[in-house]
Amino acid sequence: MDNKKMVQVLEPIVRLENVRSMGVIGDPGCEGLGTYNMKVYAGALEESSQDDITLIAGDLVPDGTGHHYQAIQKLTEALAGNPVYCLRGNHDTGAYAEYFGLKNYALLTDDFAVVVLDNAVRSFEEEGLLLLKQVLSMDEVERAVIAFHIPVPNHFIQNCVSEEEFVRLKSAYAPWKSKVKYLLCGHVHSRFEDQVDGIPLICTGGGGAMIEDVSKDIRACDVEHHIVHFYMKEGQLTHRIADLSDDCYRREREDPVLRDNLEETVGGELMAHFRYLMYADRAKRRGMRWIEALFRALAASEYYHARSFYSILDQPGPFTESAQTFVPGEEFEYNYLYQMLAGYAKDHESPLTEQAYTGAAMAEKVHGALLRQAEDMDHFAETIYVCPVCGYVMVGAAPERCPVCGGPEKQYEIYGGGYL
Repeated sequence: MDNKKMVQVLEPIVRLENVRSMGVIGDPGCEGLGTYNMKVYAGALEESSQDDITLIAGDLVPDGTGHHYQAIQKLTEALAGNPVYCLRGNHDTGAYAEYFGLKNYALLTDDFAVVVLDNAVRSFEEEGLLLLKQVLSMDEVERAVIAFHIPVPNHFIQNCVSEEEFVRLKSAYAPWKSKVKYLLCGHVHSRFEDQVDGIPLICTGGGGAMIEDVSKDIRACDVEHHIVHFYMKEGQLTHRIADLSDDCYRREREDPVLRDNLEETVGGELMAHFRYLMYADRAKRRGMRWIEALFRALAASEYYHARSFYSILDQPGPFTESAQTFVPGEEFEYNYLYQMLAGYAKDHESPLTEQAYTGAAMAEKVHGALLRQAEDMDHFAETIYVCPVCGYVMVGAAPERCPVCGGPEKQYEIYGGGYL
């Protein structure tokens, strides 16, 4: 018996017993399959495991090579709690059929049908439209979801198939339109709900890819990663959106051996990051630009390694509430810890250490004030200057020289006004 979770569909019509609900995950892998992104997908699979089946609404992988399909398949098999079906997105090219089977197919449950249509190249295939007609014409099918990757024309975005393609789709379902309860798509790294041709349209692309601004009305900061649950309620097919927290996956953090090793690895990667950055600074002072570039690149790589490991351990709160959680740590450092350590260094005639802690404490005090301002995220708009010599932070008009170490204004790093 085949116990694989990720299903390769080999028949155009698949009948499923004891299926009452379906979870839908959109766009988990088009931006890459690194640990940082895949943590969201892992959490999405866990959330979707409460349903009887899962459907991935396209873009499982960044491109359709066997290597990437094997990676997403391995991860899915390890984490999924139910059978996982896929539809093809515009990134799912190449060897898609070898791993996941047919691009156009239908799932028939006792309560509803899901007709999966391939429009990854912005047109519906004729065989898919014929299958849609066949399924909708069945007397046993009373409710249907039509699922595809790229949205049809709607009231929110222009990134969709042409009106002519939508006419082809409408012509296929028109005789049985009353049976079509939802149109479902992905592709857009956000989410919205609309009514098109009198049918609810759900666009969901929040299963792993970074959420993006879609319009002035659909901003990234207003949308969480999420999945969609479809289920029967009082004889009707309905749905609900389940937001995924930034702390949506915990399995490996709960293993004490893995947790300790991950923490140690994060520290090692960050130390390598700092060592490489400092050597890059030395190379810059000597005019060795290519060596500087090499070590800045290596430092960036080490940072991203550390981010991957730390993302497994990270336990962030809701984004809009998180800025304020950093304030107590900053206040403790500048009010107590750094003053105490600077005093110890002074008593033990260690002037460089005293200087480092004293200067850092002054910067940490500004950090705390800025973080308190940032609690009102929508109205925070400060141009910030950082002295690269000592790390002091300045806001507003930049002084000619750093008030802590005297570093010149021309060296300041600018954040905010310089690129917004």
